[in-house]
Amino acid sequence: MAPRANWKGYLKLSLVSCAVALYPATSASERVRFHTLNRETGNRVKRQFIDAETGEVVESDQQVKGYEIGKGSFIIMEDEELEAIRIESTHTIDIESFVPREQVDERYLDTPYYIAPDDKVAQEAFAVIRDAMQEKGRAGIARVVMARRERMILLEPLGKGIVATLLRYPYEVRSEDAYFEGIPSLKLPAEMKNLAGHIIETKAADFDPSQFEDRYEKAVVDLIQSKQGGRAPKTPQAPKPSNVVNLMDALRKSVDADRPKGKTKETAPQTSARRAPAKSAARKSRTSARGQTRKAS
Repeated sequence: MAPRANWKGYLKLSLVSCAVALYPATSASERVRFHTLNRETGNRVKRQFIDAETGEVVESDQQVKGYEIGKGSFIIMEDEELEAIRIESTHTIDIESFVPREQVDERYLDTPYYIAPDDKVAQEAFAVIRDAMQEKGRAGIARVVMARRERMILLEPLGKGIVATLLRYPYEVRSEDAYFEGIPSLKLPAEMKNLAGHIIETKAADFDPSQFEDRYEKAVVDLIQSKQGGRAPKTPQAPKPSNVVNLMDALRKSVDADRPKGKTKETAPQTSARRAPAKSAARKSRTSARGQTRKAS
């Protein structure tokens, strides 16, 4: 079955344009979904809007949007009024600028889509825009109207096509200041940082989403299959928390736990705390030697 486009229009770069289609790059359709049932009858239930004051059911033709300006006080917004101010879609992705990809704050990235040429005539112009971005190492910033709203969108070459990611507006991204201002600036011991760095090195890997496992989703599927087959469901055992309360001890135990089998403890990073006894022994040896020299004289 051919993929179904969410949006069709034109990709425009100055006077160059080509017909394109947008396809969703992600999907949640494979997730387990539940219906709400009446426990007594086993029938599905439906939702209704209830007047909070009278308790009566409000039918769809009596429902209207309202913006709260005070407690219990609303401005009524009619569908016709909202329709009148909506931005008319030109069905065009108009590229306004090109930016270095590394400058794009990841917090602004929202929903990804795939862009592909929509007909054979569009293929050449599409390839020109795609390859020009690739060669210059830049990502395009464009505007597009989707679902009656104008959105900013980031364009990046991806293989033979282009990946387009909807961007959040600044008012949608919270500043980190309020969350991080209470974190003190600490001067950490070198040994702690060395141990933590060693743990990071032992866990170093390449990014591979194929290794991701949704363990909760798997547990839900197993539960459904167990109930369907009349078997007792398996209860997953949560890992027991460690009773290590000292940070340095926790780091050392982590290094030991992550060490590959067959490796000796010498593979752990040498730290200042572990070298201290050796220095102490050397000083004692030098002191003893000086004492013997005095006796000899």
